[in-house]
Amino acid sequence: MKIGIISDTHGHEGAWQTAFDKAFHDADMILHAGDVLYHGPRNPMKADYNPAGLVAKINSCPVPVVIAKGNCDSSVDASCLELPVQAPYAYVVYEGLRIIVTHGDSVMTDEEKDKMAAHLKADLFISGHIHTTVLEKRGQTVFLNPGSAALSKREDGRNTYAVLEDRTIRIFDIDTDEVLMQYTM
Repeated sequence: MKIGIISDTHGHEGAWQTAFDKAFHDADMILHAGDVLYHGPRNPMKADYNPAGLVAKINSCPVPVVIAKGNCDSSVDASCLELPVQAPYAYVVYEGLRIIVTHGDSVMTDEEKDKMAAHLKADLFISGHIHTTVLEKRGQTVFLNPGSAALSKREDGRNTYAVLEDRTIRIFDIDTDEVLMQYTM
């Protein structure tokens, strides 16, 4: 089992392509925790900002992609993608793992996430929104925020993505391939 996990690409085609080329090309599935295309008024547009190019990459992706709607994902954005943008969350069961993917803007606090995870009996709860990485187990659920692949708000400024492979979650620096966090389920 290999699942690529990404969030907060905000229209940056290069971030998607780098994660795909490095780690997602041979995945069984890619989970995107929202804020796919629009950069948002508080975010800079970097050199690889190309929402139309990112739409083309996702629409032609040979790996199945599941997307949870982010606060910057509009109906217009969703109409360009040839797959559903699910709101407020996507629920995936893969090889016996119950996985919730949500952006995180509608369930911000740990208490809200814990409650939702318990109700849905989630093994893995994935969120984005804050552009920083989180990897921790609380109760019966592992909580993962892969950070942002394009617009990090980490103190060190590293752009990140995650991979779940053989029940081990690793968060990678998108530029250096360094494993920043790791947890085995």
